Amino acid sequence: MYALVDCNNFYASCERVFQPQYVGKPVVILSNNDGCIISRSEEAKALGIPMGAPEFQVRDQLKQLGIKVFSSNYALYGDLSGRVMNILRQFTPHVEEYSIDEAFLNFDGMAIADYHDYGIQIKKRVQKWLSIPICVGMAPTKALSKVANKIAKKFQERTGGVYVIDNEEKRIKALKWTKIEDVWGIGYRLIKKVKAQRIFTAYDFTLPEHEAWIRREMGVVGLRLRSELLGIPVLELETQQDSKKSIAITRSFEKKLSDYREIRERIATFASVCAEKLRKQKSCCYSVVVLLVKDKHQTPSKRHYFSLMENLPFASNSNITISNMAIGLLEKLYEPNAVYLKAGVIVTQLMPQDQKQLHLFDEENPKHQKLMEVMDNYHRKTGDRKIRLGNQDLQRTWKMKQKHLSPNYTTNIKDILEIQCR
Repeated sequence: MYALVDCNNFYASCERVFQPQYVGKPVVILSNNDGCIISRSEEAKALGIPMGAPEFQVRDQLKQLGIKVFSSNYALYGDLSGRVMNILRQFTPHVEEYSIDEAFLNFDGMAIADYHDYGIQIKKRVQKWLSIPICVGMAPTKALSKVANKIAKKFQERTGGVYVIDNEEKRIKALKWTKIEDVWGIGYRLIKKVKAQRIFTAYDFTLPEHEAWIRREMGVVGLRLRSELLGIPVLELETQQDSKKSIAITRSFEKKLSDYREIRERIATFASVCAEKLRKQKSCCYSVVVLLVKDKHQTPSKRHYFSLMENLPFASNSNITISNMAIGLLEKLYEPNAVYLKAGVIVTQLMPQDQKQLHLFDEENPKHQKLMEVMDNYHRKTGDRKIRLGNQDLQRTWKMKQKHLSPNYTTNIKDILEIQCR
């Protein structure tokens, strides 16, 4: 038996944990640099605030409707997400963290008499310990647990936020209720094709007459999804990977930039942060990518996105090596007098640092490793990047536009809640 646990309006719920005065009030969360709306509470949805709307377009509407606005606080959301996952592991050791606010659970080998009651226990514990509302969908497969979760969320008053598909009657009824565009794994590019085949619901997708078409158009992936919806488990929990396949640091500039020295400083900073993240996960990289984005309104050509990749002669996680490579790529990409809005550095072809292959002629200066250890130890103690490369601006902090940022209640000792006892 599988379960999908989904945190309701997660970003908004995280803000409400420490500011309960906004429970039951309309709340929206903005993206990086306060660009657009990426999360809405149910109350904000009811008021007609569209998802993805640029903040400047709906600013007056938000004020008129009295909607509370927060800048995205990923340090807070990530920490609370980790706490939710830790609670879920108390109910089963088999947990797949599907996203920051979703997780699949597997109960194979566990003696559970009443799955609905078990789901209620999960919901109550997360609510009691963290004040994060969740919904739980349970079913024999991962795809069906997604469907069950949608039902639990749509009909919370009747289901108590928990719905279990545990027999054939419930499965068929749930699939007939689920629109094909809401099926997990059916992307927007496939919708027109699928509907042209007169497949309008998840139940239609499982009918025998469509099997040949699914095999021809969607291949093995489509057949697996069909089996899952039929109640035949073929998708297992994915094991957590300790290391990422690539690391990217991309940011919009605080203002439009044309000066090479200013852009070089940003690239050097982004490259250094990539190197720090590599060392944190004990990895090295073989390739570095630099990207630049021009202001399309001030660019004669239609092309405004530029990138270049180059391989290092040896695997590295040194700020110095990766920064030098990134700056070399910038020199090839940069055009004088062009106006740039955004830049980024991506490191790829990652490998564990203890499996790094040594080279006979080309090898990194061994002093780099000792220097990086000193920098990391100092930054770990102070929490600030005070030691930087010479091509970085010591006076400049890497800060996004976040006018509505809440405190980092759980990750910064300076922001810890203070309670006055009388």
